[in-house]
Amino acid sequence: MERRMASPRTSAGATGKFDLKGFLHLIRQTAPRYWQLWLGLALGVLATGAQLMVPKFSQTLINGFSHGVNQTLLGVVIGLFLLSAVISALSGTLLGIFGENVVANLRSTLWHKLVRLPVAYFDDVKTGEMTSRLVNDSTQVKELLANSFPQMVTAIMQLVGALVIMVFMDWKMTLVMIVAIPIVLLVMFPIMKATGKIGRQRQDALADFNGTADETLSEVRLVKSSNAEAFETTTGGEKIKQLYQIGLKEAIYDSVAGPVMTASMMALFVGVLVYASARVASGTMTMGTLVSFLMYLFQIIGPAGTLGQFFTTLSKANGSTERIRDLLNEPEEALDAGESQSVADQTLAMQHVDFAYADDDQPVLHDVNFEAKPNTVVAFAGPSGGGKSTIFGLLERYYQPTSGQVTIGDQNVDQLNLRDWRSQIGYVSQDSAIMAGTIRDNLTYGLTQKFSDAELWHVLKLASADKFVSEMAAGLETQVGERGVKVSGGQRQRLAIARAFLRDPKILMLDEATASLDSESEAMVQQALGELMKGRTTLVVAHRLSTIVDADNIYFIENGHVSGHGTHQELMANTPLYRDYVKIQFKD
Repeated sequence: MERRMASPRTSAGATGKFDLKGFLHLIRQTAPRYWQLWLGLALGVLATGAQLMVPKFSQTLINGFSHGVNQTLLGVVIGLFLLSAVISALSGTLLGIFGENVVANLRSTLWHKLVRLPVAYFDDVKTGEMTSRLVNDSTQVKELLANSFPQMVTAIMQLVGALVIMVFMDWKMTLVMIVAIPIVLLVMFPIMKATGKIGRQRQDALADFNGTADETLSEVRLVKSSNAEAFETTTGGEKIKQLYQIGLKEAIYDSVAGPVMTASMMALFVGVLVYASARVASGTMTMGTLVSFLMYLFQIIGPAGTLGQFFTTLSKANGSTERIRDLLNEPEEALDAGESQSVADQTLAMQHVDFAYADDDQPVLHDVNFEAKPNTVVAFAGPSGGGKSTIFGLLERYYQPTSGQVTIGDQNVDQLNLRDWRSQIGYVSQDSAIMAGTIRDNLTYGLTQKFSDAELWHVLKLASADKFVSEMAAGLETQVGERGVKVSGGQRQRLAIARAFLRDPKILMLDEATASLDSESEAMVQQALGELMKGRTTLVVAHRLSTIVDADNIYFIENGHVSGHGTHQELMANTPLYRDYVKIQFKD
């Protein structure tokens, strides 16, 4: 199983500097419902205002105890508590809905992007890493936007509001606290910075582990058949150990941060209490003022911790937003650009095509030329790894030629509408790709029009697949399982051929389309394909002599180059390499 890693990228997330402009641009792409954010913040401000009034009323209430309990004032204090709780709940609900809407839109944007990225992107990046961007990184953004940011805003307002009120109450006591709080923050800053760095490392390691797990589990049959359980256990164990070590660091920093914060605040609280008690004893401060100050102090402690947590979350989300932006900045296929044009009765050709993968200097194809006239069958033969399937990939426009061009008639196919181009091609690969779902789902996959059961059974019959489907308990509604594990290789192949029949393509491309069929089934499918080929341009990659000899033209591909072309008889007479290939491949 080949391990492919995404090429390293340098981003602002790696430096720890938060890119506010980039973050806001990312959020605007999700078209958020800003009214929910602003209303939620406004309610949060009201709740904070109500909380700030409680200590002030409590001061008056306590100072008046010598004359009895002021029941009206006590009711006001209790009412403010309840009102603050209700408004806070409404604020939290609105902000939570806002955050869920943002993350849903962000994931929709990412998913829209992922399914439109070119095949070349998926050659370099693990599927699990992309899944991590879709799930984990988007959740981190939501956590910042819906929870940490609103909490930070209300925390600042509560902190500033409490300090302003305290200044008017007793500036000397407030000055003591103002001097002490920066000292607490100075102690906490190195811990918060280290926690943010560990958080970014955890997100990266988690994405890497997701990629490895997805790749291994999706190819579990290869793992089993290769006796690779021990290897994959070791490989996965290393990833888990890495996550564990990062988690240990995170746990240590988190466990230190809490006690340090608590101890610092407790020291602040004790210092203020001692100073205030001395003031009460000397008669320069009332007991009500002391209690009110202590209540404001408690209101300051919470926001101070919230601010510390905000900067930690901000640091973690920074890496996530940068990775998401990197993904969204990847160029996607222009599916709807260009003009639509029927490819029927047009000659398909490659002219001096060279091709090499983006991360590889070694060319896969070199100066490839071929011509497929309408209503003809063109076969590609040659040793494995020669580039035959790559030619099909270029025709499907999964990749762009490094040089040269692919034409239909006199038109460069790059100028044609990509969605329309692919809709006119029926492609059956040697991998017999099949999706999880029912047989009906797989036959109609990617098609927008509705098909009757009779039409589906008709194409199944043409592909010699009707018999085994009819023998299944659920028929067309039979679930094939993930990657089609509940049907055999030959059955998957015939379902893929039936899907090609249903598309009614103008160009038919068969890449080892009958490779998994027995002789009897192959003969039946070849007969059906013969009917399907009428009036169409058909391109065939095959290793079976029976497929090759009937082709109108054969192109012999070796080491990415056309070594010769012509009919079977012409190649046997004039191309020694082809003659040797036929003798070796078809010696029986």
